[in-house]
Amino acid sequence: MQWPWRRKPRNLISISDPILIDWFGLGQNYAGVAVSELSALGVSAMWRASMLISGSLAGLPWRTVRDVAGTRTRVTSVFDDPGATVGLTPYQWKETLVLHQIMGGDAFLKHIRNGAGGLAGLQPIHPGCVQVDWDNERPGGKRFTVTLLGGKRETHDATTLTQVMGPSLDGLRGLSLLQVAKNSLGAAIAADRSSALMFSRGPLVSGVLVPEEDVTVNEAHTIREEIDQRTSGWENAASVPVINRKLKFERWGTTLKEAQFLETRQFMIQEIARWTGVPASLLMDPGSVSTWGTGVEIQYRGLGRFTLAPYAHRFEQALSRLLLAPRFLEVDFAGLERGTPTEEIDLLIKQVEAGLLTVDEARAIRNLPALPKAEEEPEPDEEGDREPVAP
Repeated sequence: MQWPWRRKPRNLISISDPILIDWFGLGQNYAGVAVSELSALGVSAMWRASMLISGSLAGLPWRTVRDVAGTRTRVTSVFDDPGATVGLTPYQWKETLVLHQIMGGDAFLKHIRNGAGGLAGLQPIHPGCVQVDWDNERPGGKRFTVTLLGGKRETHDATTLTQVMGPSLDGLRGLSLLQVAKNSLGAAIAADRSSALMFSRGPLVSGVLVPEEDVTVNEAHTIREEIDQRTSGWENAASVPVINRKLKFERWGTTLKEAQFLETRQFMIQEIARWTGVPASLLMDPGSVSTWGTGVEIQYRGLGRFTLAPYAHRFEQALSRLLLAPRFLEVDFAGLERGTPTEEIDLLIKQVEAGLLTVDEARAIRNLPALPKAEEEPEPDEEGDREPVAP
């Protein structure tokens, strides 16, 4: 007898299929809805938070620097355009990696070598396509099994694939936000679906219709269909349905107001802000505390320091191992922390006056050309700078 799970599968299942999500345990939550990448990103606050984190980090320069004798200089490396070999721009490459770590807990990069054996590029691999196992006989102590399209499998280790692991409890895999926040995200998804159904089918009224006269089962089905047809949908809004029956409606359950439906939906924004570390004001929450002026600037700096920096440090330390010492990868936050033009110019003037920068170096920071050099005047002779007198 051949057990069902040992049979060779005939059809491939997408990693975003709700059935597969439930099988892996990602969709099991108290709200009773499947939580996948697409359904989670379908929540507007979650989409906004993910785009803020990934877009902000992708917009920063990821520079390769060389530190020798206390002097740090920028050098070229594969990280200047790591996704060119797979058709990704630097921004798209970085954005994809950050989204993989947010949603999947890990970011995996397959090494692409050139003809000489050098590292020519890095291909992002979806975390759902990678199985990680301990293997002390392989470099790095881990074995990566990658399932590609068509069911083809590849086996890698630290020499051919790099894992940028998120927060972890076992050191094997990072914790996915979809796993740890599945109850909160499930509630947000259920609230969105309830809101959509309210507009497509009418108000969420739960109750029992009690006929004042006996009806058969078929008549009961007919009455229900007639009521749904005349009351559900936007086309029946503000209409007055007429039912040729003696019916008594008894409410069963809670109303939207009693369930605090609107308050719950607004609370979900605060909940997602806590999970992702993005201020609620940046998620367009009208109920968040107003923080204009210096408060907004402090929130922006806090976003870079407490939310973006941990992601950046993980990528810096993991990807620096692919470079030869003393080279390493550095995410430059200067552009994110830059002040107003007035503040920046005032700081440059003070640095020039203190001798920390030359005028040309300060102009280069402002993307201005160097000042033209003044022509040197000829030195006067011993008798002074006078024209010779003819005899």
